[in-house]
Amino acid sequence: MKKVVVLGSINMDLVTLCEKAPRGGETLLGREFFQIPGGKGANQAVAIGKLGGEVSMLGKVGKDSMGDELLKSMKESNVNIENIERSEFFTGVAQITLEKHGENRIVVVPGANYDVDKEYIDKNINIIKNCDILVAQLEIPLETVKYAFSKAKEFNKVTILNPAPAVHLDEEVIKNSDYIIPNETELEVITGIDTKELEGVKKAAKSLLNKGVTGLLVTLGSQGAMIIDNNEETLIPAHKVKAVDTTAAGDSFIGGFVRGISDNQTIDESIALGVKVAAIAVTRLGAQTSIPTMDEVLEFRGEN
Repeated sequence: MKKVVVLGSINMDLVTLCEKAPRGGETLLGREFFQIPGGKGANQAVAIGKLGGEVSMLGKVGKDSMGDELLKSMKESNVNIENIERSEFFTGVAQITLEKHGENRIVVVPGANYDVDKEYIDKNINIIKNCDILVAQLEIPLETVKYAFSKAKEFNKVTILNPAPAVHLDEEVIKNSDYIIPNETELEVITGIDTKELEGVKKAAKSLLNKGVTGLLVTLGSQGAMIIDNNEETLIPAHKVKAVDTTAAGDSFIGGFVRGISDNQTIDESIALGVKVAAIAVTRLGAQTSIPTMDEVLEFRGEN
C-alpha cells in the first residue's frame, strides 16, 4: 500500500441547524448546535484513515481545547498526527449554517492554518520524501502548497490538489499537480470558463490539461464525478440517496479516490470508491463524523 501525506487545514466546525439561512439583517432561531471536527485537510486524512489507508497529516492547531479534540479525532481515525504542530494562533474554525434540506453556508476563520509556512515544510521534508502521494487543499497559504508541491515533484511523488476555496492558480502550481480535483464552481473560478453545462466543464478541464495536469477529476454533486484526461472523458454517476448534510462530501470523495489509488486500483475504480464514500457521508450529519469506514462502504448498496 502506498503512503499518503495530507497537507492542509484542521478546523473545528461550529454547526447550526435551521429551517433556512437568514437573509441580510434577518435574525432567525436555530434548531440545534454542534461542535464537530473538520477542516478540508483533516477531513480528507480522516477519510483515508477510516478506509484503511496509511496516512499522515501535516498542519497546525492552536494550544486550546479545540486543538485537543481535533488531534484526538484524527488519531482515533488511524491518522498519524506526530508531525502536527501547536501554533501560537487559535485553532481554525468554520461557522456552518445547515438548512433542513441539506444545503450549507460556510465561513472559515483560518487561525493556526495560516501559520503553516515554508519553514514548517522544511522541518518536515522527510515526511514528504518518504511518502508516495501528497494531497493538499487551499485552506492553508497558497505559497506553502506551491512550495510543498515543488519539493514533492523533486522527489517524484504523486501530487493531488483540491483547489478549495477556489483562487486563481498560476502555471507553477498547475504543472506540479498530477491531479486537480475541483467541483464545477471551483473549476469555473480557476479557469474563468462557464461550467454550468457539461460541455463547459469539459472545455475548462481541457484548458488545465494543456498546462500540464495529468488528469482533472470534477465533482458534480448529485450527478457524480467526471475524470477528464488526454485519453478519456468518463462520468461516474452518483448514488441516489437522501442528503442530510453535504458538508465534507467533496472531502469524502477525495479520501475515497486517494485510498483507491494508494491500493493500486484503476482511476475509474478509485473514482467509483470516492463516489460511494461521498454518497454515504451526505446521509449523515457533520464532517468527520459522517465519513464511513471501509466495512460500511463494502456493505453499501446504493442505486446509481
